[in-house]
Formats: sequence, C-alpha cells, structure tokens
Amino acid sequence: MATKLLSLTCIRKERFTERYSLVRKHLTRSRGSGGGGGGSSVVEIDEPISRAVYSVLGMTCSACAGSVEKAIKRLSGIHEAVIDALNNRAQILFYPKFVDVETIRETIEDAGFEASLIENEANERSRQVCRIRINGMTCTSCSSTIERVLQSVYGVERAHVALAIEEAEIHYDPRLLSYEKLLEEIENAGFEAVLISTGEDVSKIDLKIDGEFTDDESMEIIERSLEALPGVQDVEINHGSDKISVLYKPDVTGPRDFIRVIESTVFGHSGHIKATIFSDGGVGRESQKQGEIKQYYKSFLWSLVFTVPVFLTAMVFMYIPGIKDLLMFKVINMLTIGEIIRWVLATPVQFVIGWRFYVGSYKALRRGSGNMDVLIALGTNAAYFYSLYTVLRAATSPHFMGVDFFETSAMLISFIILGKYLEIMAKGKTSQAIAKLMNLAPDTAILLTLDNEGNVAGEEEIDGRLIQKNDVIKIVPGAKVASDGYVIWGQSHVNESMITGEARPVAKRKGDTVIGGTLNENGVLHVKVTRVGSESALAQIVRLVESAQLAKAPVQKLADRISKFFVPLVIFLSFSTWLAWFLAGKLHWYPESWIPSSMDSFELALQFGISVMVIACPCALGLATPTAVMVGTGVGASQGVLIKGGQALERAHKVNCIVFDKTGTLTMGKPVVVKTKLLKNMVLREFYELVAATEVNSEHPLAKAIVEYAKKFRDDEENPAWPEARDFVSITGNGVKATVRGREVMVGNKNLMTDLGVTIPADAEELLAEAEEMAQTGILVSIDSELTGVLAVSDPLKPSAREAISILKSMNIISIMVTGDNWGTANSIAREVGIDSVIAEAKPEQKAEKVKELQAAGHVVAMVGDGINDSPALVAADVGMAIGAGTDIAIEAADIVLMKSNLEDVITAIDLSRKTFSRIRLNYVWALGYNLMGIPIAAGVLFPSTRFRLPPWIAGAAMAASSVSVVCCSLLLKNYKRPKKLDNLEIREIQVERV
Repeated sequence: MATKLLSLTCIRKERFTERYSLVRKHLTRSRGSGGGGGGSSVVEIDEPISRAVYSVLGMTCSACAGSVEKAIKRLSGIHEAVIDALNNRAQILFYPKFVDVETIRETIEDAGFEASLIENEANERSRQVCRIRINGMTCTSCSSTIERVLQSVYGVERAHVALAIEEAEIHYDPRLLSYEKLLEEIENAGFEAVLISTGEDVSKIDLKIDGEFTDDESMEIIERSLEALPGVQDVEINHGSDKISVLYKPDVTGPRDFIRVIESTVFGHSGHIKATIFSDGGVGRESQKQGEIKQYYKSFLWSLVFTVPVFLTAMVFMYIPGIKDLLMFKVINMLTIGEIIRWVLATPVQFVIGWRFYVGSYKALRRGSGNMDVLIALGTNAAYFYSLYTVLRAATSPHFMGVDFFETSAMLISFIILGKYLEIMAKGKTSQAIAKLMNLAPDTAILLTLDNEGNVAGEEEIDGRLIQKNDVIKIVPGAKVASDGYVIWGQSHVNESMITGEARPVAKRKGDTVIGGTLNENGVLHVKVTRVGSESALAQIVRLVESAQLAKAPVQKLADRISKFFVPLVIFLSFSTWLAWFLAGKLHWYPESWIPSSMDSFELALQFGISVMVIACPCALGLATPTAVMVGTGVGASQGVLIKGGQALERAHKVNCIVFDKTGTLTMGKPVVVKTKLLKNMVLREFYELVAATEVNSEHPLAKAIVEYAKKFRDDEENPAWPEARDFVSITGNGVKATVRGREVMVGNKNLMTDLGVTIPADAEELLAEAEEMAQTGILVSIDSELTGVLAVSDPLKPSAREAISILKSMNIISIMVTGDNWGTANSIAREVGIDSVIAEAKPEQKAEKVKELQAAGHVVAMVGDGINDSPALVAADVGMAIGAGTDIAIEAADIVLMKSNLEDVITAIDLSRKTFSRIRLNYVWALGYNLMGIPIAAGVLFPSTRFRLPPWIAGAAMAASSVSVVCCSLLLKNYKRPKKLDNLEIREIQVERV
C-alpha cells in the first residue's frame, strides 16, 4: 500500500470514455508505424503526435460516426481518429505541425455536427499549475471577482479561488504568460498575492551564508559554483540577508551538495564560509494566519480603548446625576462636552482602526463590485457623518437639538472586528488536518555512511531537510521515519495510522517500503531513501487534501449566484427603508409617540436604514460550503479516506448503488495457487518454467500468484531469471500467450482457449467446475495448442466483506459485483458475501458499460476497484473509489482513495459525505434564514406592533456572529464518528486476523 501512496497525484484527471485505452496505445506506437488515413501519409515519421478529445453532438448511429471519421481523415496530419457515437466523443491523434485543434473542430462542424474541444493533450503537456495565497478577501463576491479577473487573462485555462483557505489554483500555459503576470493581475484587482508554488518539477531551498568574507565578489563565486552543479535550475542571491535560494531537481542533487560546495569554496584568504538552512520564522499559511489573528486582536483591543468610553458617555453616564450635568455642559452654543468627547474618541475608530474597510470598499468599487466592506463603510459613514453634522450644527446654532450616533459607528466597527477575529480563528481550525500532516515529518535524521561492502562505516545526525535521494538513514525505535524509502536491513513494526488511518502496526523487513512521517515502534531499520521533498507520500497527500479544499462543490454555485447581486440589493433595501420611514414620519403616517424622545423622525429612519445595511451578511453565505468541505476532507484524510474535492464529496452522498470489483476489493487480493493438475506427461518444474515465463510479463494478480508459486521449484534463487518470452500478447479479460523456448504457451480462461481453437477435454471441465464450487479460479494452460494443465487459484475473502455488504443494504444501497473471473467462482463469492447481482467474465469496457446501464436506470453509481482493468469503470462511475493498495492508474482515475484498503471505508466515505452535506444544508438554512429574517426585523417590521427596533450596533454584532456561527457549525464535523457498527466490525476483523 505504501508504494502506491507514493504515486498519488493531486491534479484530478479528466473523465475519459472506455475508448481511451485504444487511443493511448497509438500514442506509444513507433513514429514509423504508418499513417492513419488521408493526408497523414505525407507526414514525417519523427514528428510528435498530440491527442485531442471533442464532444460531438448530433450523432445518432454508426453512419454518423463514419461520416465524422471520414471528414477528419481527409485532413493532412491526422494519425488516427476514433469516433464514439454512444458517448458523443471523438478522440483524434494528429501531428500539430500540419493541423491544429481548431481546424479539426471546424471540419467536424462542416460535416453537420456540433463540436467542442474537451481536452488537448498538447496543452496538457505544456500546462502549468500555480498556487497563490490571496490576502484581503472578505466574502464570496471577492473570490468570484478574482476568478473572473484571472480567467480573463490570455493563457489562463482555468482558475479556482477558495475563500475559506484564501488561496487560488491557476492552470495556465507558461508559454503565453508567467506567474508574475498572475500575481500582478491579482494585485491590480486590489488584493495582496503571495506565490506558494509554480507547479514546476523542481524543489527549492533557502540557504544562509555566514562568514567573514561574504562580499559581492565572494557571493558571485558561490553563485557560479552552484549553477555549475548538475540538476540546479536557478540560483538567486538576496544580498541584504546573505540568503541564497536554489531551485533544483531532487532526483539529481540536493541541499547537502550545495552546502558542501559553498563551504569548500576557496577565496584565496583565510576566511571560513558556513552555510545553513535559512529560517525566517516561517512564512507558510499557518504563520500568515497567526499574524492575521494577532493583527485583528490588536485592532480589537485598541478599538475597545476608544469605544468603551464612547458607549459609557452615550448610554450609561447620561443617567448618573452629576456626571450627566458635566457631559451636558454647553461649550459653544448647543455643543456639549459629551458630544466633543464622543467625537474625539470615535474619530480614530472610524478612520484609523476602520481604515481597512475604506481600503476594501475602494478596491471593490474600483473593479465594479460590492462586498462586505462596502456595506460596513456605508453604514458607519452614515452614522459618523450624520453625527458630525449634528456636532457642527450644535456648535453654530443656539437652538439646534440634534442627537449624535458616534457610539453606533464606533461600536459597529468594534463588533465587526471582533467577529472577524473569531471567524479567522475558527477558519484556522478548519484546516488543522493539513497542519497536522505537515508537522509529521521529523526535524532530524540519522544519516549512515556505508563502505564498499555495504557495512555501516559511520553515522551522523542531520537536519531532516538535508536528506537526499539514495541516502541511507537509520530509524531507531520510537523515532519517526524521516523520508520515504525501503528497508535494506532490520525488522520492526511501523505505526502508519498518522498517514493511512490504519491503527494496526505494519510489520516491516528487508525490501518493504516505509512512508516518511510514520512511527517506528520496536526495532532498528536501515532505510534507503527513494523520495524526498514534494515527491514524498506525505507531500502528495497534503497536496491532494489542499487541492480538494480548493475545488468547489457544485452546491457552491448557489452562493456564487447570490453574491453577484447581494450587496447592491442590500444597499437598495437600506435606502428604501430609510426613505419609507422618513416619508412616513414627514407625512404623519404613524403617531409621533412612536419616535423616541432622544431623536426625530429623520434620525429614526436613519437608524432603520443603517441597521438594514449592516445586518446583511454575505460572508455567511460564502463560507457555508467551503468550510464544511474543508473540515470534511480533513476528517476523511485523518481516517484514511482521501476525497478529491467538493465535487466528489457532493456526489458521494447521493450514491444508491455500488459496483464492486472482486479480486483485491472483495477478496484479499493476494491469490495463491492451491492445486495443479497436469493433463499431459510432463515434469512439473518444466511446466511451471514455461507458465511463469509467460505470466511474468502480466500485471494481473493471478499472474503474480502463479509466478510466485513457480519460484518454489527454483529454491536456489530469490529472484530467478525465467526463460525469454517472445511475441507476448495480453488478451484483456481472457489471459496471455507467448512463445517460450520455441513452444506456444497460452494461460487463461475457457474463453481464451475456445477463441484460439484449443479443445477442452471433459476431465478439464470437471476440474474447472470443482474449483468454481469451492470459490476458486480455474486457469487453463495450453502448450502448442494442446491443453496441458489446470491450475486452481484461491483468493480468500476479506474478513469484513460480508458484514460491509450487509451494512450497505441497511443504508438502502444496492451492491453489485462485476468481475472478469468465471461465472462459477463469481457466483460462489457473491453468495458468500451476500451480493445478489453478479456480472462475470466482464472485460474492462463491459464493466464501464454496466456502470452506464445503472446510471441510465436512474442510479447514482459508485465503483470500487483496484486494478488497471477497473479504470474505465472508475472513470465512468459517478464516484470512483480506489483501494489504496491498488494500481497507480486506478488511484489516479478515482475520486476517492481508500488508503487502508478496507471495505468498511466505503461506508465511512458515504456516511461522511452525507454528514458533510447535511452540515452544508444546515449552514445554508442558517445563512439564508438569518438574512431573510434579520433584514425585515432591522427594517422595522416589528416596530409598529411591538415598538421593537434593532440598533445598528446590535445589527452589526449579529452580522459578525452569523459568519462565526456558520464556521463553528462546520467545525462540529471534526467530532465525526464512524457508525458504531463499523467499529465493531473492525474489532472482529482484527480478532480474525490474529487467529
């Protein structure tokens, strides 16, 4: 399982049809294999081939497909064209020097069909992905605006902006623009942009240079020395801090090589240069988040210093005799000491502490959009400047009796800053899963030096960041594995629960792989490092979880649509509220007794208008989905269920039908040969020599079992060299054939033998039937077109399979088994686990077709598999779930990866998805309900009947509390517990394994 985790990819694959495999074969052909039609024969054979996939609408039958294919093949530069009328797809192999994707599209349309480009592999090869941290976003309107800005840039293929984690993932063509241009566009839109990664296949490390002689000339010599090293891509020197940044390929070189070169550089004088890894306290997401939290906390404390006296002079001291008289003492005309104090104290709150809202408003309005900052700035400005008007009128008039609202603007800003402080703290907790994963890597490692015979010559403790590929490191009991690799000496048990969620320690011995960040328990291991830095399993998992949190769930589109008109609508409602109450007061449509003694009808109307403006909260809507998805994917990762984004999470909660592969999914995936019966006189050793030589070329689990069993006849060799197999052919779903030592050998099922004209005698039929009754797979072996032997291979069921299927039935989920194995074995396994519907002897494309049939019948289908032959079905399914110990291709094609390879995690994934989307719905109910109820109350709907009104500062506090409550609601998902019946199932499974 660890080996397969090393290859997890974060970039989600596009959904291909089952014809993908056919086209892929053409891409790997020799360039001299000939043309695919019309004009391709004139193409030079050394030209690179590209692939494009089109959606073609209007095809109704094979004749339509033939017309499209004929039209395309008339073009010069077409290598191959595969038209799939069933799925409305056209997959074209072409030479880009002679024809481009747009010409092909126009040709399809000229043939009378509507065509659009889905995928262009030429672009895929050149496409680059960069991630950027964006500071200054306040609501969905901000993230939507940035997305529109980025997608309008020429060369950007797509851009995703995640409000909750304040990051953007941008797919772009580096030939057309650079990441500096993307940063510039974000800055021009009014936000701060910080590059996280460019997606290049290089690592970066910062080194600090210390010593007596670090002048410009010396640094230049160091720079040239580093640039001369193989694998170094770029060297950048920061003279102000004596920092050197090196971009390099970790497969070729590493940081210890850089330090050695720097420290061995001689300058012709007695100065010593020392290089260390540069540390600036961390500039990652976590440190940036902590800095933001401190900033808001500091702002809130300063706002309290000014706001509390404003509140006391306006609301408390005015009712205390003596103090009231002092505050009401008139200084100039009707201007009192209390008004001057409130003016002086509220001004720094409005223009210094609240300056961030002015900046945010200006940036939003400059790009033609509105956000939360606009609402806050308008509301507080209305209160402040009306109060300033009353102060100036009171100072210049001997009769004016106005009331100021300085406490409204000051308290409003204070409560909103408090709300932002609480919101950022809560949002920080939603991404703790990533922080915990990133902290798993140990700080130090023990580096071993080996002599020519492989014996340990010395050891040294080094910084964990200095580990390079092919190093040998020592892992002592109780220490964390410092990097990915494989054991070359020693035995131990390693706790991998922090990576895979698997609670049971895994035995490790020579040849076994280990994952960086896991815990060595009871033995000493010597590990050869195979992957470091961004290539490690830990880094891949972190990147996968980050990508999942960046990807938007479809349900997020609701908030995006609302955000486009939310702020303008609120401003309109606020103005309408003020106007309605003001006109009602002037026209005496309500009794004057309704007006509080401390204000007039204009001021009453103004308070209603400000309350409407500040109670509306676009933040709560924007945070409803991404915060829940962040917590849900993080919880899944901690339990060994990697969910690739909000879209997979959303689809999983709707699943009502699951298609299971058999081998490696329902079964242990470790088949063993249990019986061999020869039908011809032949030495068993010779028989297995021929069979193993043929099967060693296959990746199928049954083939591996046969090869492993054949090793028993070669006890003298750990990895025997089998005879050469010529003309090897794999017949998908049936078996393999090859020529070994001049003899034609075929190994496979009945279909293979029948198709190739091999007669199956009655005794072989009986042996096959006997094996099938015992839930074993019967394999036939033909040598020189004569059936020579029958093998029985058994793959035991996973202990949890039967009860997992039973639990799924209780969840009203239909279970179906689709396998390439024979009907007898398939039916026997299905009966044992409790599955009623079985499809056997299915080829990969037939598995995908079955999935599509179920979808056409109205089911939301999940496919659970582990092999290459499951990939088309994994892609075709609504939700593809790959067993973590499966093949790389299956893992890449899937939407969800079950890292523990346990069937109960299928239930965990679906249950977690349901819980997450239940939380998202609750968030939306709260966010929409809050606005739908809060705005009318703030507008004074209850005032005529109850005299209840919502002061602006309370409305502001409610607005701040709404977004905090949505984040906290999402955080409750951190308490997610698997269904209790799953825990009981796991306990029984452990007991069975121990027995």
